[in-house]
Amino acid sequence: MIRTTLITTLALAATLAIAQTPGVQPNDIDHTIKPGDDFYLYANGAWLNRTVLPPDRVAMGSFSIVADKTDKQVAAIIDAAAKANAATGTNQRMIADLYHAYMDEAAIEHNGMTSLKPQLAAIAAIKDQRELARALGQSIRNDTDALNNTNFHTGNIFGLWVAPGFQDSDHYAPYLMQGGVLLPDRAYYLDDSEHMKSIRDAYVKHVAAIFKLAGFTDPDTRAAKVIALEHAIAEAHIALADNEDIHKANNLWQASDFATKAPGLDWAEFFRASGLSTQKTMYVWQPTAITGESALVVSQPLDAWKDWLALHLIDTYGAALPKAIADERFAFFGTTLSGAPQQRPREQRAIATVNNVLGDAVGQLYADRYFPPAARAKAQAMVSNLLAAFHKRLEAIDWMDPATKAEAIKKLDALYVGVGYADHWRSYNRLEIKPDDLLGDLQSSDLFEYQYALSRIGKPVDRHEWCMEPQTVNAVNLPLNNGLNFPAAILQPPFFDAAAPDSSNYGAIGSVIGHEISHTFDSEGAEFDSKGQVRKWWTDADYAHFKQVTGALAAQFDTYEPYPGVHVNGRQTLGEDIADLGGLAASYDAFHASLHGKPAMPVDGLDGDQQFYLAFSQIWRTKIREAAERRQVLTDPHAPGHYRAETVRNFDAWYKAFNIQPTDKLYLAPDQRVHIW
Repeated sequence: MIRTTLITTLALAATLAIAQTPGVQPNDIDHTIKPGDDFYLYANGAWLNRTVLPPDRVAMGSFSIVADKTDKQVAAIIDAAAKANAATGTNQRMIADLYHAYMDEAAIEHNGMTSLKPQLAAIAAIKDQRELARALGQSIRNDTDALNNTNFHTGNIFGLWVAPGFQDSDHYAPYLMQGGVLLPDRAYYLDDSEHMKSIRDAYVKHVAAIFKLAGFTDPDTRAAKVIALEHAIAEAHIALADNEDIHKANNLWQASDFATKAPGLDWAEFFRASGLSTQKTMYVWQPTAITGESALVVSQPLDAWKDWLALHLIDTYGAALPKAIADERFAFFGTTLSGAPQQRPREQRAIATVNNVLGDAVGQLYADRYFPPAARAKAQAMVSNLLAAFHKRLEAIDWMDPATKAEAIKKLDALYVGVGYADHWRSYNRLEIKPDDLLGDLQSSDLFEYQYALSRIGKPVDRHEWCMEPQTVNAVNLPLNNGLNFPAAILQPPFFDAAAPDSSNYGAIGSVIGHEISHTFDSEGAEFDSKGQVRKWWTDADYAHFKQVTGALAAQFDTYEPYPGVHVNGRQTLGEDIADLGGLAASYDAFHASLHGKPAMPVDGLDGDQQFYLAFSQIWRTKIREAAERRQVLTDPHAPGHYRAETVRNFDAWYKAFNIQPTDKLYLAPDQRVHIW
């Protein structure tokens, strides 16, 4: 899959307030380290040494500097919305009411489990497999984005994703995904390392504690049954690296196929309850997992499934439940799994919730206030330069058949690039938000998003659609749309600064833009044509060459070992690594084209190329807790920032800029340096 977000799914939240001068930060360089031995530590060592993680952070880095600033900007928007006293149903009123609902801890404690009791009672009353199928269907939500690794291992039995069809990219189609586990990946259930065993032991205690706090009898027995069921589900799952193969995911089943290909679950009842009964076809991303999970519906005890449903319902809305449950949930998922000693301040969590539920409502106000047309124009000009550089690189390729090259250029020319914000905004007219019912608000929002997703199935695709809001510090490639999104929030220092030299801007935001463009031709992007349809448009010889070269890049990343016995999975991170490689190459070309034959201005004794590569390395700086990094290596398609920064070892210009010698640890012989585009 092409999961193209630039940062790990671990939130690189806020960081210490550090005054940023335009461009590369020389004071962050550690001159005791040779750049050829560890370029990441050379570029960032001084910053890493002086930076201390606050107790409510699992990680900090360049992205979090911008995220912290953006959170303050959103806080100002929320404050203004609260003071506006806007009419009920307006975006401003909903923003203010949702924030108030999150901050009203007294109301949350007073409401307690009241809103969930009817649902929990309905679960307890399930008496047969048909009613179980109905309950499983009613619980499904639009909680998965297969190509961007969003909630990939959904807590529902299956995840639903509505997107352009693999075989018909002009219309939206439903995709069914493996789900059903609360731990981040199947390895957390199946890996026999001591580290994983300790997490499983803690998980047993956590699940029992949740049942006890929610008022269930015999919590230890219930916990054991649920975890045994999740273990069986995890055994049916396929590994993250295997999900990267689009062709294995391109399975269009007829509605009648489910009963024969995945017997066990009463599919007719499941589809009726989920609102999918009218669908004649559906894509099944992991057929073996769907088949395995369906079989478990009848092979596992009914009581285990009922307790599983109850636990997953409580977990989904844990943040809106009484403090004891919310704290227990954080103690496991926040501390045990990610290593954070304490939660982020409540107001920051409230801001994150408002962004999540009312993203476009906040985004429209954010774009108006913080992203003027002039800033958008500058960013669009840089995008144009990067596209031109990539175009030249494609034209210059000597290993690609002319027909394949023509298709590649056609795809690049058709690429939609959205900068700052979308051309139109979502309407929340049918969503009700109450200022004193956080749980009800979150449930209403989930149902609203699910119904919106269902309403799009079969309709024409909007190729200018965004999947991120302007206040998101990130960027994304949408392969089924053949499009890119660069939200306004990432177009700030240290990524982009109008006062910084081109050398720094191209090394930082330029490499980000190039990264997303390059995803158009990464290990999965290469499977999609100019219209976003899965189609073979390479010759066999070209594709064989591509696989050989990218295989060498995967092998390079396989050697990285952040902890003893914990290796980066080069196959799992390959799409992102290809994008880093191609993006940095195109941005370097665009940087030099911007000089128009003149030398770059030196800054603090650093020449232009040195500034360029240092700026690239410095955007990947990350201070991260061990538990969080271990989780990233297992569950994220992005390698840790340390190794992404060392992509530079494949570039001849980097060797020249820093006088890298064969005796240096990062040195690669010229024939071992990976060049793709």
